[in-house]
Amino acid sequence: MTAGLDTRVDRRRRSAEELGPRYKWIALSNTTLGMLIATINSSIVLIALPDIFKGIGINPLEPANTGYLLWMIMGFLVVTAVLVVSFGRLGDMYGRARMYNLGFAVFTVSSIMLAVTWFTGDAAALWLIGWRVVQGVGGAFLMANSSAILTDAFPANQRGMALGVNGVAAIAGSFLGLVVGGVLAPVDWNLVFLVSVPFGVIGTIWAYLKLHDTGVRKHARMDWWGNVTFAIGLVAVLVGITYGIQPYGDSPTGWGSPFVLTCLIGGVLVLLAFGVIESRVPNPLFDLSLFRLRSFTWGNLANFAASLGRGGLQFILIVWLQGIWLPQHGYSYEQTPLWAGIYMLPMTVGFLLSAPAAGIVSDRVGSRLLASIGLLITALTFGLLIALPVNFPYWAFAGVLVLNGIGMGMFSSPNRAEVMNSLPADARGSGSGMMTTFQNTAMVLSIGFFFSLIIAGFSSTLPGAMRTGLESHGVPAVSAEQIAALPAVAVLFAAFLGYNPIQQLLGDHLSALPPDQASFLTGRGFFPSLISGPFADGLAIAFGFAIALCVIGAVASWLCGPTRSGGEHETVGAELASAAGEPVD
Repeated sequence: MTAGLDTRVDRRRRSAEELGPRYKWIALSNTTLGMLIATINSSIVLIALPDIFKGIGINPLEPANTGYLLWMIMGFLVVTAVLVVSFGRLGDMYGRARMYNLGFAVFTVSSIMLAVTWFTGDAAALWLIGWRVVQGVGGAFLMANSSAILTDAFPANQRGMALGVNGVAAIAGSFLGLVVGGVLAPVDWNLVFLVSVPFGVIGTIWAYLKLHDTGVRKHARMDWWGNVTFAIGLVAVLVGITYGIQPYGDSPTGWGSPFVLTCLIGGVLVLLAFGVIESRVPNPLFDLSLFRLRSFTWGNLANFAASLGRGGLQFILIVWLQGIWLPQHGYSYEQTPLWAGIYMLPMTVGFLLSAPAAGIVSDRVGSRLLASIGLLITALTFGLLIALPVNFPYWAFAGVLVLNGIGMGMFSSPNRAEVMNSLPADARGSGSGMMTTFQNTAMVLSIGFFFSLIIAGFSSTLPGAMRTGLESHGVPAVSAEQIAALPAVAVLFAAFLGYNPIQQLLGDHLSALPPDQASFLTGRGFFPSLISGPFADGLAIAFGFAIALCVIGAVASWLCGPTRSGGEHETVGAELASAAGEPVD
């Protein structure tokens, strides 16, 4: 049995010379498909949520169901943030291609189980959330090992291009998911999950047959104490942030809730214990010695700051389009989810234009300047979004989104190449996993922070504006007062989901109003005009926060170590031989 296993393992390991020059393109195409399908599924449910909850018979705006809504949005990101570094280490130990292939298989099986949901009500919600978590496990395997596979397969002077293409797939997938979900969900919400299955089957078989381990494998024992403390600490922090968005008592947010504070403080203490453990075990999950590498440290700080600054942007733009701009321009609330995805495509276009080009240019001139300029451009676009009127001309909005995508693309590819090129060959899996963990953690943090900042802006002016607006159109003062006292997060979620918010909030009160007043209140003009002022206040706070973070990221990018010029890059064979301790001419 052991001999058979050893033979099978040897068959999966091939040198770069044996695989030939075509192998790197096979690795690039398969990992690009993997990243694309993973990121499409990370965002596809955002647009499809109204149809999903309608299909299983749940109203996500009821207070008792808010947890279902939050975990459908955040569960995938939380799981990938927690597990990706562990799976990067497994790739170092047992083979990056094998772990990547396992991820494709897990992702495909979970997509099938999501598509065949036969429950309704609470059972269906729990089923979907559970399998979304499993889907996140598969996504973590894909994300943790794709960059390491590419870094092993490509010579250093082509890595920027390869990682750039992979990064394009990751970012483009997050926006394509919005459009795909908007198209498929109204037809049948099950199609939102079923669409991934054929691509998952093809990718799984293709990866098994064609991908091989060409890098240095590092045999070591698993750091179980590190895994447990890291998972518990990070889950606690991310759960605390997730529930910090919800109201607590008389407060519009839950940051003062004992549960949230326990999660945050307890999670931080466990993560501090994780740091102590990692400095003392022989084979740590988080290789803290990598932070001695200047480019690894500053590059990850830049990536964390950039992800924290832009991670919640997609959610805020969806609220802006679905809750305000699209209804003001003649779109029904039922149509707004699809069109919000379509109208956000200019950001993807900008990214697709700049990311591959920036990766290629960074291979020739270095990464620091491009990454720094990219984040400064991104900071500028946040300022332009603040300056835009809430009821903007679309050409101006589209132009800012294109520029934002260009800035993110100019940063993303050079930053990933800078960090990955700074790593020794036997640490690429864990280094890639650490980088992805910082990025995914920042994305979840960003969503919580952006929502909280927008809610803070809402809460200061929305109750008064809503009370006055409702009373002026025939709603009794007592009823208007009750509705105005509802948490701002309910209004925000209604706009985010593409529901008619006033119709949801008024409920039975509508039948007591004159038909013309009821029609006006639930039409396309009242709610957008009502929240435009409060939304602009929250927007300025949230995007001001993003500007500061992008500037910090630009400075951190500039502080990365100097990169080698294109003519001094080593071949893959020389890099692997050098990492193995062999003399290289």
